[in-house]
Amino acid sequence: MAFSFIHAADIHLDSPLRGLEKYEGAPVEEIRNATREALINLVNKAIEQQVSFLIIAGDLYDGDWKDYNTGLFFVSQMTRLQKENIKVYLIRGNHDAQSLITKELKLPDNVVAFPVDQATTEVDEELKVAIHGQGFASRSVTDNLAKEYPGKLDGYVNIGILHTSATGREGHENYAPCSVEELVAKGYDYWALGHIHLREVLHEQNPAILFPGNIQGRHIRETGDKGCTIVHVKDGHIDSYEHQSLDVLRWEVCEVDASMSETIDDVIEAARTHLEQLQQQADGRFLAVRFHITGSSPAHQQLIVQKDHVINNLRSLALEMGDIWIEKVKIKTTRLLNMDELQEQHTPIATILEFLENVKYDDDALQLLLEELTDIHNALPYELKNGEDALDFSDTSTVKDRLKEVEDLILYHIQTKAGV
Repeated sequence: MAFSFIHAADIHLDSPLRGLEKYEGAPVEEIRNATREALINLVNKAIEQQVSFLIIAGDLYDGDWKDYNTGLFFVSQMTRLQKENIKVYLIRGNHDAQSLITKELKLPDNVVAFPVDQATTEVDEELKVAIHGQGFASRSVTDNLAKEYPGKLDGYVNIGILHTSATGREGHENYAPCSVEELVAKGYDYWALGHIHLREVLHEQNPAILFPGNIQGRHIRETGDKGCTIVHVKDGHIDSYEHQSLDVLRWEVCEVDASMSETIDDVIEAARTHLEQLQQQADGRFLAVRFHITGSSPAHQQLIVQKDHVINNLRSLALEMGDIWIEKVKIKTTRLLNMDELQEQHTPIATILEFLENVKYDDDALQLLLEELTDIHNALPYELKNGEDALDFSDTSTVKDRLKEVEDLILYHIQTKAGV
């Protein structure tokens, strides 16, 4: 007998996409429902491929529902699968652990949710499949759950569903840790893992063990193609599996080398070329793009001093091209000017630069400067006191970090007035 199933995880339904700055003309509505649209794509794929069942390996929800609409939307999609006789097997993960979800809805009869107190087995006699799983009772599960999973059933295709960090992954909490060797030793044919948002195959065959990644990227640390894994079973064995894209909004980091750019316009044109390439690769999806503008550039001072001009011209470019959201612009260029030569010229500018250089190492002078800036700091709006670009005048290191920007500002205005 031959059949197929889908392995998905980390849907995070109705999770707010983070880090997207609002600005005029940005496609707010299109991306607000990205996780819902990705789930619709998942259900569409299951129906199109006529799979026998769907596995969701934890974190279906992002946390407790704000209202019942999140649950109702999920039920509506599962009902579509029910009409096609497609079963769904799911477990709870750290984000939708039993202790976190206070609202519940009865799920359609085609959905099987595994218990959280122990690992159990669901058997499909027609397909000769045994599916083993256990969900999270609480957000932080640090026990090795895999150790207590049932042994394999002979004569069946054995599939384990587990929400786990495996041997640990950077940026993810170490939940339900286990080793690949432990999973292999269970004798299953396939391990459907969840929790890690980057697709990763831990063991290719006998058994196949993998994370499919999440179905929709939610912020700039989740770039690139997102989706599910379709698994093909033939004669009681895993025959093959492949990734299927489901995301409706794709996050990308766009690196623009400004080393050959004389002006801001040159940088914008270089950005256009990169965006056109990303649009072709995105295959019609919305893009959320972070720009990194780098290089030792003749336009460095211009880019630093006219940062708002740069950002809004990139936004304008995105609106012109369509279906692109500029998430953030990071200007990381460096000067072409030789600062040592400037400081040796004994001009007024050299004196100013020398003072700025010396003040970096004079904590007393910096502390006095901070005291002078106290009133200004208190008057700053909330958004300028928080986040990665915050202006924090309570620490001398902040002033040290910003002195280069002061130097660039001075150099830019002197060069502009001198006609350089």
